[in-house]
Amino acid sequence: MKFVSEPTITDKIRKMNQRVRWGDSAIAERNIDQTSLVIDDGTDDVEFSFLVVGDSGTGSHRGHSPMRKVTELLLPHSQDCRFMLHTGDVVYQVGSSEYYPQNFIKPYREFIVGGEDYKKIAYDEMIFKLPILPVLGNHDYYDLPIIFGLISATTLPFRRLIPSKLDIEVGRHGSHKGDAFARAFLDYLSRFKLPGDLARHLDEHYTAKTDTGRCLRYVPGQFTRLPNRYYTFRYGGIDFFALDSNTINDPLPLPDNKEGQAYRSLLQKRRDELEQEQEEIRENSEKLKPDNPSDAEQIDDLQSKLSQIEEMIVDIDKQLNTPRITVVDTEQLEWLKQRLIESWNTSEVRGRVIYFHHPPYVTEATKWEQAQTLAVRSRIRNVLNAVAQEISSTQGRPIVDLVLNGHAHCMEHIETLDTGNADSNINWIVCGGSGHSLRRQRPEGAELWEYLSISGENKSRLIARSHLFIGRNGSGSRKRRPYSGLRIDVKEGSPPKFVVQPLIAERYQSQWYQPETESFTI
Repeated sequence: MKFVSEPTITDKIRKMNQRVRWGDSAIAERNIDQTSLVIDDGTDDVEFSFLVVGDSGTGSHRGHSPMRKVTELLLPHSQDCRFMLHTGDVVYQVGSSEYYPQNFIKPYREFIVGGEDYKKIAYDEMIFKLPILPVLGNHDYYDLPIIFGLISATTLPFRRLIPSKLDIEVGRHGSHKGDAFARAFLDYLSRFKLPGDLARHLDEHYTAKTDTGRCLRYVPGQFTRLPNRYYTFRYGGIDFFALDSNTINDPLPLPDNKEGQAYRSLLQKRRDELEQEQEEIRENSEKLKPDNPSDAEQIDDLQSKLSQIEEMIVDIDKQLNTPRITVVDTEQLEWLKQRLIESWNTSEVRGRVIYFHHPPYVTEATKWEQAQTLAVRSRIRNVLNAVAQEISSTQGRPIVDLVLNGHAHCMEHIETLDTGNADSNINWIVCGGSGHSLRRQRPEGAELWEYLSISGENKSRLIARSHLFIGRNGSGSRKRRPYSGLRIDVKEGSPPKFVVQPLIAERYQSQWYQPETESFTI
């Protein structure tokens, strides 16, 4: 049984454009760039620090909250960090507004104006004291399948369909195609029905100036909206680019030949096996007692496995149901290309950071072989290749200094080797272990190989190596669950150095620990 549905890429783009009134005449008349913002916090330091979290948006795990434990580690750093990036999956399981109070507002209350009385904060009226700058994750776009929506509408409890022992954090509805995220974080311009109201709002809040025109002025504690689902900002001479990878992750269609049909049959068989495994997990969960500490840990494990299987089914469905002509968000990719070129042609820029949800490089157990991973890697690589052709010289530096991702429920530092493309020699950090059930590293270990067909021969190339993986490990009573966030210190100089400090809250034998983890410099 599939518990989630996902809108098409076309629907994602169309709905999000409507919500921010993309290209509205009032916006065009004022020469407003809807993809840029300026953080107006009264500082202009070259050296600065920021925090990173991802895949955090879950509630209590049988009486304890990993997300809150990670937040408690972040709080002492918040006074000298300028902002916090979120790599997506802000609220599980289906991005519903119903779960923002308990899965986002409550655990992050110290970062929100009025957080001391957090129960009174509406999810669509949040103002951040510390800027929280998220990107959309796949769960932020999810909805309930139609049948479950009908069941909710007739007041039959959805949870009758699943064992009560497994809390999959689903209420009466889903995200409404990303609408909850848009209302929580974006400047939801479609709420202005009268032209005069929109004009006054634009003249009040889009007053910052950049090379591309006027843009949104983000003022901590006062006005903390984002202009669009993908955006850029410059801080301390570093250009940050936030992307929506949910509109560039559809796989290529399967070939319409014997090989394609055979692979389709294998995918369908694997899907059937996964559904059977789901059913076995639900049956096993009914034998456990949540009040028993050891059983509670097993329930957490089963819930993690159920979520992992659901993700695998979604990936298979994307391959089985991809139309003959794949839809790709070419507008966003072209925007990224042009902005990177402009960044390299701007003397005051000394570094570049990209962050988005789906990791192109990852050694977590299930992600590397997924079709979405290949699709995102291919499209980001193509952009970087195009940028490399347009700029005269990078002086031996990679096109970007650092890429941050989520989606994989772990913390990982990967460095690409010679890939034969412009994504070579880049540092990639996955920060997706900030609350949801953690995952293990794949059995193949730290090396990532790419298989190529050259002159009819299949050849392999070592393209990346993982330097650090922090995720679920051990077994039985020795099982460890190290949840994580990051503090990153940006040093002066060009190119800049980034000092990365993992912040770990570990669950071990029903207790919480804070193991020391050494920082590393990239």
